[in-house]
Amino acid sequence: MSKILVTGGAGYIGSVAASVLVNQGHQVVVFDDLSTGHKDAVDPGASFIEGSLLDISALKGALQGCSAVMHFAGKSLVGESTQKPDLYREVNIGGTKNLLATMKSSGVERLVFSSSAATYGQPTADLITEDSLSAPTNPYGQTKLEIDQMIGSAGLSAISLRYFNVAGALKSEHGWVSERHTTETHLIPNVLKASSDAPLKIFGTDWDTPDGTCVRDYVHVVDLIDAHILALEKLTSTHQIINIGSGAGNSVREVISASEKVLGRKIPTVDAPRRDGDPARLVASIDKAKKILGWTPTRDLTAMISDHHAAQS
Repeated sequence: MSKILVTGGAGYIGSVAASVLVNQGHQVVVFDDLSTGHKDAVDPGASFIEGSLLDISALKGALQGCSAVMHFAGKSLVGESTQKPDLYREVNIGGTKNLLATMKSSGVERLVFSSSAATYGQPTADLITEDSLSAPTNPYGQTKLEIDQMIGSAGLSAISLRYFNVAGALKSEHGWVSERHTTETHLIPNVLKASSDAPLKIFGTDWDTPDGTCVRDYVHVVDLIDAHILALEKLTSTHQIINIGSGAGNSVREVISASEKVLGRKIPTVDAPRRDGDPARLVASIDKAKKILGWTPTRDLTAMISDHHAAQS
C-alpha cells in the first residue's frame, strides 16, 4: 500500500479521506495547520504533522517517503472570501504553489486535488459539464480555478475533482467523523438545527424550478472520498478535471421534507428574499466521472441527512 499525504486532513472532508485510506491499509500522513480543522478528527492510525502550506520546510518533512498527495487544505468560505480576498489568494494559491514546488523537489508526481464547482460561476445549462465556461463569481472560486490551472501546467499526474455540496458523515471504528464548522453555511446542517426560535430561512420561493426553491447538487462525503481514491488509482500522465455530484440535484424544499422524515417532526421555516447572485439551479453532470473513474454515488439525500444527524446526536 502507498504512503499518502493528506493536506487539510483534520478538516471535515480531509479527515474522512484519511480515515478511509487508513482503513484500506494505506500509510497516511495528515498535514494541517488546525486553523479550521480539529486534531481529534484525525484518525488514530494516521501520522499527524501540524503545519502550514506556507511553511516549505514543514511541507518537505511531511512529503518524505510519500508517493501521492490528496490536497484538501485551504480556505473555503465563499462569503469570507469576498471580505478577505488577499487571505484566500495567500493561503489557497500561495500555499498550493509551495506544495507543487515541494512535490517536484521531493519527486512526488501523483496528486488528487479537491477543487470546486464554484470555478464555473453562473450556469448556462441545466447540467454543468467540465467544458462549461469557467467564470467564478467570488474570490474562493477564482482561487480554485487558478489552482486547477497551476496543476495543469505543473507536469504532474493529477486529477482535480469539482463538486458543490458535501454532506453526511463516516462511522468509523473510532466513532463518527463529521462536519464541525464554526461558521455553518451548508443547508443540511442548518435545516437540522432549525428551531421555532431560529427557523430556517428559505431564500426565494419563486425560482424557475418545480417547487419554486433553489436546486443544488449534493454528494455524500463517503461517496466523495471513494471518488478521490478511484481518481488516485486512475491517474494518467496528464491533468484531468472531473465533476463529482448527484447528476440530478435537490431543491431546498426537498431537503426540508427529507429532513422532516428523518427527524420525525416539522422543520420551522420562514420565507426570505432572494440573495443576490444565487442561481436557480446548480447541478453537475457526472458522465465523465462514470466513464473515467467508474464512479457513481451510492448514498442518497436521506442517507446524508441521517448520517449527519446520527453523528451530531
